Amino acid sequence: MASNQRKPIGIIVASVIILATVAYLAVTSIGSTKQYYVTIAELQGLGDKAYTRHLRVAGNVAPGSIKRQGMMVNFALMEQGKTLQVAYQGSEPPPDTFKDDSQALAVGTYGHDGVFHATELQAKCASKYAPVDNKKAATPAAAAAILPSTK
Repeated sequence: MASNQRKPIGIIVASVIILATVAYLAVTSIGSTKQYYVTIAELQGLGDKAYTRHLRVAGNVAPGSIKRQGMMVNFALMEQGKTLQVAYQGSEPPPDTFKDDSQALAVGTYGHDGVFHATELQAKCASKYAPVDNKKAATPAAAAAILPSTK
């Protein structure tokens, strides 16, 4: 009978050890992969916390700020009157839509040098999402160009 009682206790102890290990791995891995989205103003106000976190920062690419050197690109992001210098060095070249005045999202870390060091870069063309000029669309020729033909 004593051997029968040991089996359930052994299974319970093994189960507790496995669950504790899985919980520990889940908690520690979440902390290392977590990315915080911050505005440029928030980033500049984070203090020492800015240097230890993996961050996502968005803004508009400052006109004339893009400097390319092979796979590395230096540029400035602007948002609500604040500017952030960004150095991108990733495994892929910047997207085709990465141009002056485009909206960009940089993922990386903030350095003690005041530069955001990005390892990922996403961009979308601002003009592609601009609203239609109603004055142009009001002319018959413009309306015919926009609307499909019913012939």
